Amino acid sequence: MSDDRIPVLPRGVRRHHDAVRGQEVLLGPERALMLDQTAVAILSEVDGQRSLSDIAGQLAQTYNAPRDVIEPDVVAFLDGLADQMLIAYA
Repeated sequence: MSDDRIPVLPRGVRRHHDAVRGQEVLLGPERALMLDQTAVAILSEVDGQRSLSDIAGQLAQTYNAPRDVIEPDVVAFLDGLADQMLIAYA
């Protein structure tokens, strides 16, 4: 599987560390999404330069996991955020 779409955080969306809860959140217009460790790992690779395929490859290498298992999860997660307008594709 190869997905050349490049995810970006759209204007008005940013990652933030919520010091009160001690947790990372994704802040968007009128919404906040609490992020688990997997979400933080994926979003930390979103730089507006690398494709979904590149991100999945990096995560597979970092976590010594099969790319064919990781890539569908990365795509599904980011597509879900795109449905909520918290991720855009360049």
